Amino acid sequence: MHEYLPAILITLAVCVGLVALVGVGWRNRLRRQGGVAAPAEVPPGLGDPTATAEGQYVSTTTAGDWLDRIAVHSLGVRTNATLEVHDGGILFVRSGTKDLYIPRADLAGVRRDSGMAGKFVERDGLVVLTWRLGDRAVDTGFRPRRPAQAAVLHDAVAALLPAGDPVPRSGASADPVARPGDAPLADKTPAADKTPAADDFPAADKDNK
Repeated sequence: MHEYLPAILITLAVCVGLVALVGVGWRNRLRRQGGVAAPAEVPPGLGDPTATAEGQYVSTTTAGDWLDRIAVHSLGVRTNATLEVHDGGILFVRSGTKDLYIPRADLAGVRRDSGMAGKFVERDGLVVLTWRLGDRAVDTGFRPRRPAQAAVLHDAVAALLPAGDPVPRSGASADPVARPGDAPLADKTPAADKTPAADDFPAADKDNK
């Protein structure tokens, strides 16, 4: 037993060091995100949901960057949850932490994906909501317990979006802050990379030999 004691102590010291580093990193993230707006309060009288599913609240991250987890307001805490789709917005009833409510007016998009914030599942197993948290665009991921419910939740959330908003079903999300009436995005393709259209070429001189 004694011959294994040094190895055991070294292993324990490494584990404690890693936990301490994680804790320091999380505190620094909390400090850095101190100015992030708090989510809206859950309004009274939401009524019956149009769709609901039990599953796991994965995390909330900066939109388009699934590694940049939002730590403040318990938004980065992974927990069991129930997702409810209401006419007025989306409610995450979360175990062990504060519920999260996303007003309908703050929704900007919804898609199905396979991973975010260190959580990877089967293809299209996550329902990812893009929404506005104050002046910041964020993504919130949810994995329903039954995979078949992902399509139902996706369509129920998509029905809340203003007509004309792009709603990708999987893969990449649309512009998280684009809404109907916004100015169209400029064409950022470098001029040198653009392929000229056929009309850009002068007609060939058939008499020229």
